[in-house]
Amino acid sequence: MAAWARWCLNHRLAVLLVWVAALFGTVAASVTAGTAYSNVFKIPGTESSSAYERLQKAFPDAAGDVDNIVWRTERGTVRDPAVHDRMTALLADIARMPDVGGVLGPYEPDGAAQVSADGHTAFAQVTFVKQQFELDKKNVRHLIDRAEQARAPGLRVELGGPAIESAQEAPAGRAELVGVVAAGVILFLAFGSLFAMLLPLISGVFAVGTGISTVILLSHVTDIPETATLIGSLIGLGVGIDYALFIVTRHRNGLKAGLTPEQAAVRALDTSGRAVLFAGGTVCIALLALFTVDIALFDGIAISTTLVVVLTVLASATLLPALLGLLGPRVLSRRERRELAARSAAGTAWNEEAGRAALRWARMVQRRPRTLGLVALVVMGLLSIPTLSLRLGANDQGNQPTSQTIRRAYDMLAEGFGPGFNGPLLMVAELPGPQDRQALDTLIAEVGHTPGVVHAVEIPVPADARGLAAATRVVQIVPTTSPQAEATDKLIDRLRDKIVPAAAKGSTLKVHIGGETALQKDFAAVVGDRMPGFITLIVGLGALLMLIAFRSLLVPLTAALMNLIAACASFGLLVALFQWGWGLDLLGLGKEGPIVSFLPVIMLPMLFGLSMDYQVFLVSRMHEEWLHTHDNARAVRVGQAGTGRVINSAALIMIFVFSSFVLSGDRGAMMAGLGLAGAVALDAFILRMLLVPAVMHILGRANWWLPGWLDRRLPHVAVDPPDRPVPGSPDAAGDSAEKVLTPSR
Repeated sequence: MAAWARWCLNHRLAVLLVWVAALFGTVAASVTAGTAYSNVFKIPGTESSSAYERLQKAFPDAAGDVDNIVWRTERGTVRDPAVHDRMTALLADIARMPDVGGVLGPYEPDGAAQVSADGHTAFAQVTFVKQQFELDKKNVRHLIDRAEQARAPGLRVELGGPAIESAQEAPAGRAELVGVVAAGVILFLAFGSLFAMLLPLISGVFAVGTGISTVILLSHVTDIPETATLIGSLIGLGVGIDYALFIVTRHRNGLKAGLTPEQAAVRALDTSGRAVLFAGGTVCIALLALFTVDIALFDGIAISTTLVVVLTVLASATLLPALLGLLGPRVLSRRERRELAARSAAGTAWNEEAGRAALRWARMVQRRPRTLGLVALVVMGLLSIPTLSLRLGANDQGNQPTSQTIRRAYDMLAEGFGPGFNGPLLMVAELPGPQDRQALDTLIAEVGHTPGVVHAVEIPVPADARGLAAATRVVQIVPTTSPQAEATDKLIDRLRDKIVPAAAKGSTLKVHIGGETALQKDFAAVVGDRMPGFITLIVGLGALLMLIAFRSLLVPLTAALMNLIAACASFGLLVALFQWGWGLDLLGLGKEGPIVSFLPVIMLPMLFGLSMDYQVFLVSRMHEEWLHTHDNARAVRVGQAGTGRVINSAALIMIFVFSSFVLSGDRGAMMAGLGLAGAVALDAFILRMLLVPAVMHILGRANWWLPGWLDRRLPHVAVDPPDRPVPGSPDAAGDSAEKVLTPSR
């Protein structure tokens, strides 16, 4: 790393120009090419995916999104002349708007069923010519504005559907901007220098900007879901700013120790830079494990997030040292530069006062490891209890805040047509022969009389249907319960396992139960089945890397255990907040519901990767001290004191960056952001600063034991620097602080 750092310093302008060209080049190319996202949310081999594929093949022209305009009268009915004329004019205007393929209203013969039984609620279906992510949002917003103009005293008009939801999402980049600003404030408070504050931000923004633009370009050649860019920026900003923070902190410490800017930068890359490379590698390996789940949605997310993390590490190892070389001593504040000059003239070493509090805390943990460790374990255990109630499923527009029109439209449909109307099931039947028609009619009648079903109605097939379309029938089944209710899941199982097989027996009829509700249920079931192996893989790989890096059996085992504890506690927080609804109204985050089914698979590799980051930075400092003193108590104490401030600062940055994604408007991103923010807070402030050092004090010298036969067979990876920190440097915060706080005898 030292030779690499010197090369970047000697060619700083060239490195900077390459990064500028990469950022602006990829941004310009992505803007020109546009996006080609593929939101493939299906699992081959499941019944809902079979139904979806049959529909796609039989009716390929039905590709556009279908949204709803819902209206409700407080007095009279929707058939009153004033309401009829007002809404008919609205629907006629919308039918002429760009991107609208057709409008089916309740006042047409084919739309008679779109009026509720009490006559107070009605809806119209707006079919767009494209999927929601392909639509021009300006056209959709114009549609929303026109519909809102139809509101009148006693007449409520609301809109729902994927295109409406997408058009009303927060402006792209707002969450990221808030996160960057919050990180800048924390960095300025930590460093007291504008230039030092800007360095991690510039490094993170260049890496994430280049990465996200590249992901957009990759969407033209492989399947990348729309949410991949949001998740990529979420993880990229967090780790990118943090990695740069660790290196800049070490660089500043070198300057305070009397090194030249070039020497300090080389030392920073040769120490913290090694840890950054190793930590970034663990995050990438954890993210690449998403491919083992064998679900197309996760493959695209794995590509985007891994690419962004690789670029953040590359920016920390190339762009950052180049910027450090350009800024020179200005990385320190003016006050720090004056004090450094005065101390250099007086021949005295820099005294880092911030080490006092960290060392006091480290000593307290050393004196009472069992008591404090037990307290930390009890706290994490209590927070993990809600995880036992974890239920995976779908979140829909009924979980959004009541301030949004999509939530109000959802509620109006549920009130007028029943809670199951917002999540109908689709029974897709293949009719190989004419004799199967009677079997299908019998099945429809049987399903219609099944407990938990409001009605089962066959959707008419176009009169000119030919080929596969003519041999396909679609039946809409409306449950009595909402899409998220457990009773709806049981109904799907009963239809698939008992009713459909019994009715189709003796015929060649092939039937699949699908629809969005069934698809989400199947997705959650498959994710749940594959989770144990997935968790075992990412925990095992992380532990193996720690074993190779620190050449110890107990250090990786402790890290794996701590990662599992952090995961359980973070999901406990998510269950309490989003599934049980504790504090949702206070935070304005909508209505409680199950945890989004894909969230654990996305969160866990991020969480384990970030946890390994903190473990690497903490234990690498302890290991460095252990190699020089072979005193476990001192190694743990010095490592904890020396890394406490920077880990806490890094954790605060990640907490604010992740929490800012509440502003994204995407419920999955909200869950991921708050879940990761909670996990980072618990990991940094309870596990790494309390439970981990307490356990390592209890284990003693056994922390660093490794059987000789295993030591000889393991490859050597140097995470620690080859020599001790420069004497007097705050790199050894524990050393300097101990001298300050230990009375002379």
